[in-house]
Amino acid sequence: MNKCKVFSLETKTLLKCLIFREISSRFPVLCRTFVNHNLDPMISFFKKYKLFITTLFVLSCIIITLFYNILNPVKVLPIYQPAQVNYELVDSTIQHQKKYHRIADFSLINQNGDTITQAFYNDKIYVADFFFTTCQTICPIMTGHMHDIQKQTITDPEILLLSHSVTPEIDTVAQLKRYAKKKLVNASKWNLVTGDKKQIYELARKSYLAVKDAGDGGPYDMIHTENFMLIDKKRQIRGFYDGTDPEEIERLLEDIKILKASYKN
Repeated sequence: MNKCKVFSLETKTLLKCLIFREISSRFPVLCRTFVNHNLDPMISFFKKYKLFITTLFVLSCIIITLFYNILNPVKVLPIYQPAQVNYELVDSTIQHQKKYHRIADFSLINQNGDTITQAFYNDKIYVADFFFTTCQTICPIMTGHMHDIQKQTITDPEILLLSHSVTPEIDTVAQLKRYAKKKLVNASKWNLVTGDKKQIYELARKSYLAVKDAGDGGPYDMIHTENFMLIDKKRQIRGFYDGTDPEEIERLLEDIKILKASYKN
């Protein structure tokens, strides 16, 4: 029964098409008149209100875009200045600085004996931390999380890593080389650096704003911090993270994506 109904419908449709084609061939003027008669009022309406319709369309697009941006705001990472950071993390000489803070120039030696300067990180986003190879407490966890970041960004040449030794007298190039091999450090992505202790400690305190304790980088000075810092292409601090906390590492990875996207807008 259903098949008969379907066949009947198909037959009726076919017959309608054949009849319309026959009428069109015999009375073309009549068909054109019929079509024009139905379209003319619509065309006249659009011509008459063309400006109004166009304006309404543009305004609708703007309103929809505004509502979308309100409901889905683009996240922008802050640019940290010394005056905005916990004063315990900031050297007293720059605690009141409210703008223009940048990571200072540096010259250090990596695990392969190469000189690493700020030029290596020009036009790059990078994550920095401070560690020492003989640390048995927080450093192994931090290094493991740095390796996770390396793994997540290994195919992205825009993202680099930089780990500064806070015991440079112990962490020689040879020691860093052994440590790098053990921790699967990719030298094209991640530098472990040693060098002048005073320079490293000044970077930690006055550039990266990474440590709470004061000091002069002398023989008895020692810094120990779990902080990871996210640095942008202009050498500005864009985030602080607890390098021992897996959830903070996830937040850091998300912030890297946000920072990368900001350069495309």
